[in-house]
Amino acid sequence: MFDDFITKLQNDTFLTLETTPRHSATFAPVVDRIKALGLHKKVDGFSVTDSPLAKMKYSAFFASLMLQQKFKKPALCTVSMRDRNKIALQSALLGANEYDIRAILALTGDPASMSDQPGTKGVFEGNSTLLLDIIKCFNGGIDYAGKPLDERPGTIYPFAVSSAFAKNPRNLQKKLRQKLEHDAMAIITQPVYSTENAGMLLELFEKAKVEVGSKAADAQLILGFFPITKLRTAQFLTSHVPGVDVPKEWHEALYEAKNSGDEAQEKRGRELSGRLFEALYALHPRIHVMAANNFALAKEMISLVR
Repeated sequence: MFDDFITKLQNDTFLTLETTPRHSATFAPVVDRIKALGLHKKVDGFSVTDSPLAKMKYSAFFASLMLQQKFKKPALCTVSMRDRNKIALQSALLGANEYDIRAILALTGDPASMSDQPGTKGVFEGNSTLLLDIIKCFNGGIDYAGKPLDERPGTIYPFAVSSAFAKNPRNLQKKLRQKLEHDAMAIITQPVYSTENAGMLLELFEKAKVEVGSKAADAQLILGFFPITKLRTAQFLTSHVPGVDVPKEWHEALYEAKNSGDEAQEKRGRELSGRLFEALYALHPRIHVMAANNFALAKEMISLVR
């Protein structure tokens, strides 16, 4: 399963779909919606978020297990540094490994101050590079303290994330390089909203790979894509999500369409998003689709290229 997944990432087109567990004791309804839409046939794998915005959700580990068992395709399990210390991180990774949860998206995590759970405090023993280092140790058969493991785990595939935009591109290149230096095999960007932005990211990524050297030779950049169908979504992303740049033209087009009603606004947003997705796929067909569990919209976008 993972051999094909990584081969596609490095040598072919590559398309993954983000899923977000619910504030619920079951993840099955999410899996059922994906199956009903036939989305599992159109993607190479999935990702599972880890309590985004510090809002408590169903476990990313168990959601990943369910997706893999149901669809026989890899699930990229997000693991946040916010909620676990080094002991808990290593323990969780070892347990997940035995159940073949071995593609890990290392994330620092949103601030605990955003949580919906009263009095929550973040752990943050390190940022996402600490988790990448832990994975490197496990892949070498030792724990983070350097102690040999009784049983060597199956290979863990480390992924990381990056902003899609920065006022100073050199800062973005520096952060990409840092992730690659800690052995991230692929980096997923925040949502991209123009081919110009995508081109800049690809250029910065290649420069970062050169700086790191041969160990980053096979590393890949995966462009994040999040379809926008409402003006307020574009405004929220622009104002509240660091590292995302929604072009002025999108705001203007959605504002104009909104004056003709909600239906016209949504239609315009789907048109803009669809054209962008086709253009990004033509430029760099390694894309991670995020749609806040709006799987019908995700299918509409993906069906444009698959």
